[in-house]
Amino acid sequence: MRFIDTLESKFGRFAIPSLVQVIALFQLGVLVLVLMMGKDSAQTYLDLLSLDTELIMQGQVWRLVTHVFIPRSFSILWAVLGTLIMMWIGRGLEAGWTPFRVNLYILAWMVAVTAGNLLFGWPAEALFLYQTLFFAFATFYPNEEIMVYFILPVKIKWLALIAAGMTLLGVIQQPFMLLAVLVGHLNYLVAFVPGFWRQGLRTAKVTDRRNRFQQASAPTDSFFHQCASCKKTELDDPKLEFRVLDSGDEICSECRVAKKTSKE
Repeated sequence: MRFIDTLESKFGRFAIPSLVQVIALFQLGVLVLVLMMGKDSAQTYLDLLSLDTELIMQGQVWRLVTHVFIPRSFSILWAVLGTLIMMWIGRGLEAGWTPFRVNLYILAWMVAVTAGNLLFGWPAEALFLYQTLFFAFATFYPNEEIMVYFILPVKIKWLALIAAGMTLLGVIQQPFMLLAVLVGHLNYLVAFVPGFWRQGLRTAKVTDRRNRFQQASAPTDSFFHQCASCKKTELDDPKLEFRVLDSGDEICSECRVAKKTSKE
């Protein structure tokens, strides 16, 4: 996109490199701190990081960023695995895009979900951010494999489809969450759906051209009978009659007469 290219040429130097990895490490750090605290202290600490409209309006603007660092799972094992996966995804996205575009992708998500939370009270699920990052990675590298439970190799595209299906199932069960889910995935929809649409149109055009070429290349006439001896068909002489020999081959009336004459 030319507009994005223009932005990158002007502001690309301000991009934070490895931003996905930084977010993943901050989330892991928050988890470690929470596990080291008492229950009440941990809850107070998490409340300090959460996205709260009223407190933001009072000047606690750090909440616009820190809510992304709140872990979804408080299992240290899953947190470490999740951090490693997100760091892998971050490196892949920066290779497929650039650090600036990854920054812009994340910033677009934060603006969308924050606006949804401030205006309509929709939940700003950090899970949606990680999901959109995962979907973007799967779009760039659909055939990359990940070892599920360290045993089963599964391609990223299938895991992305499963994740999308589970999200869709959740929306079906709770239809009032539809707009919140759409806003939570708006960065992915804007970044990739137009490309999917253009690719679909190109594929349809190529298929149409191929079909028209094949139709133009096909013979305008086709025959049903062909003599095994002289290779004539009913198109060559409509008066010809064809008979099937014991061998299964067809023979025209002229060749049949010629064979009889030669035998006599």
